[in-house]
Amino acid sequence: MTLFEEFKRRGLIAQCTDEEKVRELLEKEKVTFYIGFDATADSLHIGHFLQLIVIKHMQMAGHMPILLLGTGTTMVGDPTGKTDMRKMMTVEEINYNADQFLKQMGKYVDIAPGKAIVARNGDWLMNLKYIELLRDVGAHFSVNRMLTADSVKTRLERGCTFLEFNYMIMQSYDFLQLFREYNCKIELGGNDQWSNILGGVDLVRRIEHQDVYGLTFTLLTTKEGKKMGKTENGAVWLDPQKTTPYEFFQYWRNVDDADVINCLKLLTFIPIEEIEAMENWQGNELNKAKEILAYDLTKMVHSQEEADKALAAARALFSGGTDNSNMPTTQLPSDLFQEGTIGILDLLIAAGLAPSKAEGRRLVQQGGISVNEQKVSDPMARISADLFDKGEVIVKKGKKVFHKVIR
Repeated sequence: MTLFEEFKRRGLIAQCTDEEKVRELLEKEKVTFYIGFDATADSLHIGHFLQLIVIKHMQMAGHMPILLLGTGTTMVGDPTGKTDMRKMMTVEEINYNADQFLKQMGKYVDIAPGKAIVARNGDWLMNLKYIELLRDVGAHFSVNRMLTADSVKTRLERGCTFLEFNYMIMQSYDFLQLFREYNCKIELGGNDQWSNILGGVDLVRRIEHQDVYGLTFTLLTTKEGKKMGKTENGAVWLDPQKTTPYEFFQYWRNVDDADVINCLKLLTFIPIEEIEAMENWQGNELNKAKEILAYDLTKMVHSQEEADKALAAARALFSGGTDNSNMPTTQLPSDLFQEGTIGILDLLIAAGLAPSKAEGRRLVQQGGISVNEQKVSDPMARISADLFDKGEVIVKKGKKVFHKVIR
């Protein structure tokens, strides 16, 4: 099975500028390709992880990846999928985030010299001269066409700034620069980047009169089209300080039945034949598939040790066991206790089980919170320090989230 066939079979490919030519390139040549990562946070998240999986597939097939850190484009901000303008970041913040990205990327793809190229688009974008850019690049872009791009269209009602409007031109210029410097022939990205990728393909063809290609990959969404990788506390991060290995495991252990097979295909290297054999699984078999997904991803993102610990903790809890040694744990500051009690909402926020008192109140009122197996129904309830007589209490949110709180 060729690489392109594997991508197809796993459902990874969304759109391609010339499927026949790209298939031929990937089968007959060793191609240099790139994927860009805007440094908008100090950690990669699970959406980035899908792109890293794609890079790893390509790298294993002998192709050369360019990991493009968006130190220039992050200064502008991609309007794609946004209802408001991104927060402006300093050069120092962006460079710090890019350095953190690179550290994490090295866990999943080979970034050694000769195995990958690491580039930062701030190296060329920050030095462009405005008039030259308008004449040499801007002349090749139709405003009418840009206005039809999804990345711009969704922002027009709320207002798309001229700064953001330039993002497509900057990303397109990246492809031109990488083609000139490295003979890069394919730009890859999530399907929400299709318009921007088309802009780059068209620019290289117009200026260099050479054929280059674009290929987008399926976004990580549920069967209903809702974007995956979000929790009540924010994104599912790859940094264990932001999303603990246990929380990471639990996120995938709790995916919907309808989504587990797709996640296995997109995010793991489990042989496709094995995954396809699971497509007719039902009931408890699907729970087994979720466990496989959660374990495999936790092992890849964190380590086998963390995956083993998370698996043991999950099995102990769901089988009614008493071993909570690997359960996520929070130690409460003593100043949260007043006259020997702590408010349930303060406890939920301190444990990271609710982002605000309003959300905590909603959880309690809907019957979603228990402390030591006792349902808490009053948002004004206070938990006595006496409950911590063994040094800890177990807080349960919903049916599947357990958290140990110690005093």
